[in-house]
Amino acid sequence: VQLQASGGGLVQAGDSLRLSCAASGRSFSQYTVGWFRQTPTKEREFVAGIRWSGSSTDYADSVKGRFTISRDNAKNTVYLQMNSLKPEDTAVYYCAARGFAGISYTEQVYPFWGQGTLVTVSS
Repeated sequence: VQLQASGGGLVQAGDSLRLSCAASGRSFSQYTVGWFRQTPTKEREFVAGIRWSGSSTDYADSVKGRFTISRDNAKNTVYLQMNSLKPEDTAVYYCAARGFAGISYTEQVYPFWGQGTLVTVSS
C-alpha cells in the first residue's frame, strides 16, 4: 500500500487543522494506521492510531482530548483532526500502516509510510 499525507500548514496557536492520509491499493480496510511526528531535535513519536477495523483508537498523552483520528475506508483515507493546536505540536507529521494488526507506538513495526506533511503552529 502507498500512503500520501497532506493537510499541513502554518496556523496560530488555538487553531485547527485536519490531516489526511490517502492510501492507494486494495484492501486498505485491512491496515491499521498510525500518525507519527518528528522535529529536528526529537525522535519520531507516536501521535495517534486507529485499528484496521476502526473499532479502537489510541492517542499519545500529549494530544488526548485535542486530536481525533478517524477513517473512511470507502475513500481509503485516514484523518487526523487537530484542535487547540500548540506551538509544541509543530512537527512533520507522517502516517504509517501495518496490516491486520493492533495499534503500536513503535514505528519499526509499520512497514508502509507516507512522505510527511509539515505542521507549524505559531504562538
